[in-house]
Amino acid sequence: MTSMPFFTRDGDTFHPTEVANGPWDPKSLHGRVIVGLLGFAIEERHSGPDFVPARLTVDMFRLPTIDKPIEVTTRLVRDGLRIRVVEAEFVSGGVGMARASCQLLRRTQNPEGNVWSPPNWDAPKPADIPKPTDPRLGMNGKWTTRPIVGHMGSLGPRRLWMSEVRELVAGVPMTPFVHVATGADFASPFANAGDNGLGYINSDVTIYLHRLPVTEWIGFEVVNHQATDGVAIGECWLYDEQGPIGTATVAALAQRKPMANPSKR
Repeated sequence: MTSMPFFTRDGDTFHPTEVANGPWDPKSLHGRVIVGLLGFAIEERHSGPDFVPARLTVDMFRLPTIDKPIEVTTRLVRDGLRIRVVEAEFVSGGVGMARASCQLLRRTQNPEGNVWSPPNWDAPKPADIPKPTDPRLGMNGKWTTRPIVGHMGSLGPRRLWMSEVRELVAGVPMTPFVHVATGADFASPFANAGDNGLGYINSDVTIYLHRLPVTEWIGFEVVNHQATDGVAIGECWLYDEQGPIGTATVAALAQRKPMANPSKR
């Protein structure tokens, strides 16, 4: 199980494996693999060493099931000297389920002068933190974690290291970008869970990166959660073992169905 990838591949078609399921329905895909696969396809077809994927936004508007084959279509919207923009669609069983927009920026040099930034977090390294004994912290082997402070739903600061334990696509080592994209969906439960558990399901993920991670561990620090009328936002700052790399932000809905409106059919 720990070596099973989330997807196998047959040409341009991806087949989910049994470990790709999510927490809301055992027959549906986990949000993390949807985001990860969109990032995978965008990077594979449109990235390059001179560009940094500075923003990836994924809208998840349908819940794909685990038994349907997946195709990811991409379109190059803009291929400029400094800015490249790509759109992608996640198609499950012939039906669009999610879409992504990615902005890639050409690497250059920082301008002269100093700009204020928040300090690096004072977190212990993953190797200095004991491996947790509760298998639920990694959804029973989908990933691995090293909790730093707080936990899912605790009322206070929450920090955690996360690392992948399996390939996203069979036979393809995870790149740093795919590593971040696959893990970024964790910002939703980590930021939005409360003392009664997780009552929100996220409808999107947006990742901002000023650089790619250089280590396998990604750090999550909850910095915001706000909710009104069942609509929530959550935000985490992202780190690797050398310092900050970016942010992950999500929009989420209260996990309950609205009352029927007879005027809408």
